[in-house]
Amino acid sequence: MAKKAKSRSAAQTAVKKRSGTKSAARSSARKAVKAKARSTPVKPAPKKTARPKQRIAISHHREEDFKADGLRTYAKYRDLGIAEASHGLAQAHVIRLQGPCDPAEVSKLHFHDVEFQMVYVLKGWVKTYMDGQGETLMKEGSAWTQPPKIKHMILDYSDDVELLEVILPAEFKTVELKA
Repeated sequence: MAKKAKSRSAAQTAVKKRSGTKSAARSSARKAVKAKARSTPVKPAPKKTARPKQRIAISHHREEDFKADGLRTYAKYRDLGIAEASHGLAQAHVIRLQGPCDPAEVSKLHFHDVEFQMVYVLKGWVKTYMDGQGETLMKEGSAWTQPPKIKHMILDYSDDVELLEVILPAEFKTVELKA
């Protein structure tokens, strides 16, 4: 019995010696990696310019607020005050497309140089074409996003259509394309 105990303790000592060597090797390897990480210069993150503080924008429905001063001559726009309140971060407006639809004027392929665009049908319907999606009929309660610079056009709409549109940023470029 004493021999077994003796050889067991000798084996344990040998294992301890081997594992001690491994942990010493691991420890020095970790130190080398940490030292290298410390010596590598860290680039500071680019500083973001602080946006002006946004303010509350409240817009109540008034018929006289629909103006024919927007992007399209066949539409009237009701600005919701988001561009001013967000200092140009976004814009939102209600659009009334004036009926009846004249495809010669309306159906022009184009894109907007925006970061985000979302449209929601408040009333009526609109038929659109979007590159990669094809023709889609959007009815009251329908919503869609248009990825940046996607080629699209309006094909037709009801005489009573109203759309809510949200766009980032408030100022953007529209490019008309040859069909």
